[in-house]
Amino acid sequence: MAYRGTNGSSLFITVLYVVAACRAIPINDLLDRASQRSDKLHSLSTMLTQELDTHFPPIGRMIMPRPAMCHTSSLQTPIDKDQALRVSESDLLSLARSLLQAWSDPLLVLSNSANTLPHPAQSSISNKVQQLQEHSKTLGDGLEILSGKMGPAAQAISYLPYRGGTDLGQDKITKLINFYFLVSCFRRDSHKIDSFLKVLRCRAAKMQPEMC
Repeated sequence: MAYRGTNGSSLFITVLYVVAACRAIPINDLLDRASQRSDKLHSLSTMLTQELDTHFPPIGRMIMPRPAMCHTSSLQTPIDKDQALRVSESDLLSLARSLLQAWSDPLLVLSNSANTLPHPAQSSISNKVQQLQEHSKTLGDGLEILSGKMGPAAQAISYLPYRGGTDLGQDKITKLINFYFLVSCFRRDSHKIDSFLKVLRCRAAKMQPEMC
């Protein structure tokens, strides 16, 4: 028992050291890392969409829900870069964190559904979804540290519950459509997150707005 306690103490001290080290990193560096991670996240979601496109039934495009049906659509976000540049740094980070947090459950649904997805590239798709989960978790941890440096407004999160359920459908067409729809929603939100973080990185580096 004493041995386990020693291991537990060592692990706790290590975690504290890592957290302290992260908090000592300048905001500019944290934003650089977060921006790189968000860029990877959006790139992965784009590749995933393209892979799903290769064997997506034509009827699926006709009956797939509209983007307005995405569970994050109720969150008011800037519609373009010009609008994003007029939003405060703290609010931009809060929006990015809110969007990312809203995908915790849906990404788990995608991960569980990818194992039985009726698609020739099922294995590759499943692997990419796992990567999305890992990158989302890492990015979320980084943004939490950033929010601690930027004050209470940046720490505020708008909760956007996912009510789509864990079952994406019993028949092949329905499952593919719902899976594709969720991925397309995530791709849209990952683009927003990436854009917001790039604007924040630009501002921290004191670059001219037109270069953001």
